[in-house]
Amino acid sequence: MSNELYKTADWIAHTNIYEVNIRQYSTEGSFNAFAESLPRLKDMGVEVLWIMPIHPIGKTNRKGTLGSYYSIADFKGVNPEFGTAADFKNLVQLAHGLGMKLIIDWVANHAAWDNVWTKDHPEYFVRDGEGNFKAPYDWTDVIQIDHSNAAEQDAMIDAMQYWVTQFDIDGFRADLAHLTPLTFWKKARTAIEPLKPNLFWLAESEEVDYHDVFDATFTWEWMHTTENYYKGKTGFNSLFDVLAKYDASFPQGAHRMYFTSNHDENTWNGTGFEKYGDMLPCLAVFSCTWNGIPLIYSGEEMPNTKRLAFFEKDSIEWNGKYQLHDLYKTLLTLRKNNPALRSADEAVTTFHILTEGGKNIMAYLRKNDLYEVLVFLNLSKGPAGFTIKDQLINHVYTNVFDGLEIHLNTGSFIKMKPWDYLVFERKI
Repeated sequence: MSNELYKTADWIAHTNIYEVNIRQYSTEGSFNAFAESLPRLKDMGVEVLWIMPIHPIGKTNRKGTLGSYYSIADFKGVNPEFGTAADFKNLVQLAHGLGMKLIIDWVANHAAWDNVWTKDHPEYFVRDGEGNFKAPYDWTDVIQIDHSNAAEQDAMIDAMQYWVTQFDIDGFRADLAHLTPLTFWKKARTAIEPLKPNLFWLAESEEVDYHDVFDATFTWEWMHTTENYYKGKTGFNSLFDVLAKYDASFPQGAHRMYFTSNHDENTWNGTGFEKYGDMLPCLAVFSCTWNGIPLIYSGEEMPNTKRLAFFEKDSIEWNGKYQLHDLYKTLLTLRKNNPALRSADEAVTTFHILTEGGKNIMAYLRKNDLYEVLVFLNLSKGPAGFTIKDQLINHVYTNVFDGLEIHLNTGSFIKMKPWDYLVFERKI
């Protein structure tokens, strides 16, 4: 359970998420073109596809040529840039046929200036002193929805139900969830839950109380701290401070989503390479093996090394090599099959492993009964040699990347290259 009111689906504990930027994923930028990548993503181990907003984009006060996905003109419509409603339904069915799930981005806080509701139900929106619609913050391409309007809440929930019942989606990623009152989300989940069992509710938020409704939340603080660490703006211990804060602040059953990139980060703050440099693979390993759910953004498996424009067409420059495909495939397969890597499971304990020597070594063991996954990350730009000094370690382990077996115990000496990672699975 991640909350007291709703049952979190068991499959979420060992899943992963792949964020899909339809516009930039292919030259065509369509649902049908993206569908051609499904077998490759399935082979990599992807389980949940998070599709950025699929709705028509407002034209009034639009930013750039194509506008923002998050400026929605019709909550029940499909953006013709991406294809038709039938194309989207086909994408959902193809994903389901491969055993994958598909969730859609949901923007409950604001809408386009020319959203269909502005004509039919202008009372659904907040007004300024002169009675005009108003933008939240400095987001000039959208207007603020009035969350106190019960009829608006019902209309929004009706639109969410539409995608579940008519298109068979598997859940929602709530954009800036904390800007919309928790009472709305409770009302929404209560109304939608009976329509389809085991939906996934992911909140773009780090507000602890949003776990009253949502199964999983983002880990922005971890993302910022790791970037600051790589750039020398904070010390090694700050990484552990954030993780300890998470452990102390969030309930046992709260799933947290770890990531090195997403659409906002890639566009506005830099690619993973700009932010993390040589540390990036270590963080990918961490995201897949720590207590949480890993997110992979479109193109990270190649890897994509350019920032993608947000309001214009700017396709990912695929080269057909997918250099990190096998890394992710190994990690995602391990995560799915080894019970020690289940997220937010009270049967799993995460231990920090004591080591001696070396500098800035992050070592941890995740344990579920006899199942164990042991991880070493050399978070430094120099080679490292260190000794395990922990009685918890005394078994034969298999290196998940090369299949070699090794007996590790207290006193075992390990050498690592700069920014290197090691992942071991206990042999049972």
